[in-house]
Amino acid sequence: MRATSSREVYRNAWIRVREDTVEREDGSTGVYGVVEKPHFALVLPRERNGFWLVEQYRYPVGRRAWEFPQGTWGSAADGTPEELARAELAEETGLRAGELRHLGHLDLASGLSTQEFDVWLATDLTPGPTAREESEADMRSAWVPEDELRAMIRAGRFTDAPSLSAYSLLLLDGAPPNG
Repeated sequence: MRATSSREVYRNAWIRVREDTVEREDGSTGVYGVVEKPHFALVLPRERNGFWLVEQYRYPVGRRAWEFPQGTWGSAADGTPEELARAELAEETGLRAGELRHLGHLDLASGLSTQEFDVWLATDLTPGPTAREESEADMRSAWVPEDELRAMIRAGRFTDAPSLSAYSLLLLDGAPPNG
């Protein structure tokens, strides 16, 4: 499949949407709407057989949501995926990771968006101050035992797809709980 034309239909500081006209292998044509967003980091901060989670109001779904710390660089910053993971963990939870291990790289929604993300396991955590962005002013963090996290998932109280995908990578990794 190849694009025969492309036009921007929307842009703001966080997102770009384009519409591509494509030609498929069989010669037929079609239209794709593509959401462009920068790649992000997602961190699973593991401590004492549980995890540090963050909760904040998510406007598109109209409710507060629990998730693992995650985010992307602002327009004025840049760095490696590991530096981004460390920065997001500290910004949202105040925690600093003594050890950060890469668990994998995933597509957010490959049929819709160019956005991808790296998943990191953070251990040997030490507390410090948060540095939340204005849009995260209502954010709170809490430590949740792993059995409670599993109960939240089963009950539909932990529904963030990137967080669930990241947790799946951890389960597949077989990383032992840290004491």
